[in-house]
Amino acid sequence: MSIVDSYKNFMERNSDPRTENWWLMSGPGPLLTLLVSYLYFCTSVGPRYMRDRKPFCLKNTIIAYNISQILMSIFLVYEGLVSGWWSDYNFSCQPVDYSDDPKANRMAAAVWWYFFAKIVELLDTVFFVLRKKNRQISFLHLYHHTMMPICAWIGTKFLPGGHGTLLGVINSFIHIIMYTYYLISGLGPQYQKYIWWKKHLTTMQLIQFLIIFYHNFTVMFCDCNYPKFINFLLSLNAGLFLYMFGNFYYRSYVKSDTKKVDRPNNTIANGKSVVTNGTSSLASGVGSTIIANGKAKEC
Repeated sequence: MSIVDSYKNFMERNSDPRTENWWLMSGPGPLLTLLVSYLYFCTSVGPRYMRDRKPFCLKNTIIAYNISQILMSIFLVYEGLVSGWWSDYNFSCQPVDYSDDPKANRMAAAVWWYFFAKIVELLDTVFFVLRKKNRQISFLHLYHHTMMPICAWIGTKFLPGGHGTLLGVINSFIHIIMYTYYLISGLGPQYQKYIWWKKHLTTMQLIQFLIIFYHNFTVMFCDCNYPKFINFLLSLNAGLFLYMFGNFYYRSYVKSDTKKVDRPNNTIANGKSVVTNGTSSLASGVGSTIIANGKAKEC
């Protein structure tokens, strides 16, 4: 049997027929093409295009984007809860319901919408590129934004429901808080006093990965009609995220506490404040302030 035949047999045997005709669900090709294009743009084409250009001022666009992400995340948390996790689902072991039961179909749809949200979130990095915030495009950032659509696609294609969907509910809840932080910080420097809780947001992300790791790791050792290999992959991915986010937390908050507070991005000359690089980035990278003609222009 050829590789192509083996692939077709695997897809026919394991994929969920309810989702096969949904957008980007025909096979892995469209998603992989999209992600390769995303990585190529964000690491090569985009930075080269912006190299000799001024950063785009996208303040209103990003505000609208953050609001839409908050609303989408609220929708996903609600759908995940009412479709199972609020009452019917078992936290210890929850198989996938492949029937045409209305609640099962609603959960399958919620899983696809979660996948769609992960695709839209690729714009986070695109905005960084267009605003010349390339230092914020770290390996952690690219890994996170590449792996999440892949995991969500696998869930929609093969397992649109069941044990693994708790990940989506928790992650969407965290995103409500995260994009609220981005929204406030993007409104301008005068709102900085309202986002003192950035450190706690990172702590919540770490707790999220701990819960996901425990929730999937423990079910590998019990009799549950849910693919152990998927539990292993979700546990492994949560563990990797836990390590990388934990390393970020240590470098940003623990290690930095032993050093002098970061100096502001300006110098004093002749009794006046001079911005040395022309821009002042907010902590989240969502908002920026460009100094021009002695006035602050928020972007």
